[in-house]
Amino acid sequence: MIKLQPMKRILFLLLIIIPAFTIAQPTLKLPNILSDHAVLQASSNVKLWGWGHSTVPVKIVCSWNPTDTITVMPKKNWTWKTTVKTPKAGGPYTIFFSSGKKQITIHDILTGEVWLCSGQSNMEFNYKWGSIDTVNVQKTANQEIRFFQSSHSYADYPQGNTDGEWKVCDAASMPNFSLVGYFFGRKLNAQLHKPVGLIGSYWGGSCVQAWTPEEAYKGNSQLRQEAEDLPAVSWSPVAPTVIYNAMIHPILNYKIAGTIWYQGEQNTDRPQYYGDLFKAMITSWRKEFHNDFPFYFVQIAPWSGYSGLSGAIVREQQASALSLPKTGMATVGDLVDDVTNIHPKSKKPVGDRLANLALKEVYGFDKLEPYQPQFASMNIKGNKAFITVKSIGKLTVKGRTIESFQVAGSDQHFYPAQAKLKKDGTIEVFSKQVKHPVAVRYCYTNGGMPNLFDTNGLPLEPFRTDNWKVK
Repeated sequence: MIKLQPMKRILFLLLIIIPAFTIAQPTLKLPNILSDHAVLQASSNVKLWGWGHSTVPVKIVCSWNPTDTITVMPKKNWTWKTTVKTPKAGGPYTIFFSSGKKQITIHDILTGEVWLCSGQSNMEFNYKWGSIDTVNVQKTANQEIRFFQSSHSYADYPQGNTDGEWKVCDAASMPNFSLVGYFFGRKLNAQLHKPVGLIGSYWGGSCVQAWTPEEAYKGNSQLRQEAEDLPAVSWSPVAPTVIYNAMIHPILNYKIAGTIWYQGEQNTDRPQYYGDLFKAMITSWRKEFHNDFPFYFVQIAPWSGYSGLSGAIVREQQASALSLPKTGMATVGDLVDDVTNIHPKSKKPVGDRLANLALKEVYGFDKLEPYQPQFASMNIKGNKAFITVKSIGKLTVKGRTIESFQVAGSDQHFYPAQAKLKKDGTIEVFSKQVKHPVAVRYCYTNGGMPNLFDTNGLPLEPFRTDNWKVK
């Protein structure tokens, strides 16, 4: 047996280990989101990317253009990226990748419309959570609807990959995916007659701060302070950016048509800051994706468990994001089956309302009217306030009396109010306890549910006419 000196033994081991390590490294690797059954944005310039040895070119052939071979050389950090032009909606297609002797082919690719579904538990809510929506799971199979769902993950630094795989919609995959996302995608597919890819990236109980890129906080000490003041909780990380790093950053290269979002409940402890944080997140996502995509969100539903007026304040703060271009909001206060349950069990109308916004604004379905009625103005006459609204047709009442109105005088003390619909479409609001009204609120409570609707069946948005400080 040959005996080696200690230093020689180390060198000998290194000569064995280093080549083995080098051989073990893949010469070609793709992110998980570029895999079988993927949906790529149709008629668009989409990115393909991955990893490979910096001295070995990567060659790519897409089956929709088989005579064109794309060649890209990985950088010194072993990453590569290129852009391809996708055809109109259709498929299935394959994409062939090769680097040296390594070959990867991804199969059953469709081109269509790709949407990101994100937020917290009401977006994560799936069929298994106890949905009351009428849906026959055994008949949900649809080759043109595909899901990619990331697991809960977090990181201090931006990550390059996320787990998950594309799955075709069927009785096995549908019950595990976001119901809001599923119904949104199902309606798009039915109306557009195009494949729809849905990327599910959500985490129940998560705060908006953790979804916001680090870049949004730079140079903004107020936002930074608001992000770092959150107390720790046991169900999700609250540190700024950590969920974004692991669940959004890895898919920045993936071309999307837009985003739907349902979150806000976890920010009711400090509701007054939500608007600035939310707008910063939307703006920074668009910047990081290099894509000024539409962003449609759900105004959080009534729930009696919030403290003070925090639920009402968050809803108001959410509405402030409508000042950003290409944003839209779905009000869902009328869809709550139990105001003591923070997870309303009917998600189909939520997904449909979001889909109607997209169909109208993105896909040109001009005859759709997806906008809920909104407060327009107030006029005081004696002891009554008269509210005008912007709506499709005249408002109607579901129930015997109009609910959820409050009125206050100059003392800023609000009392429950009676309300009547006038022939001219205005709403007469009054209370015997307020002789000289100066302010009116509608559904401006944590659990207030609307029962005024336009001819499209959409509820009047919560509003207040005052700007008094609330808690």
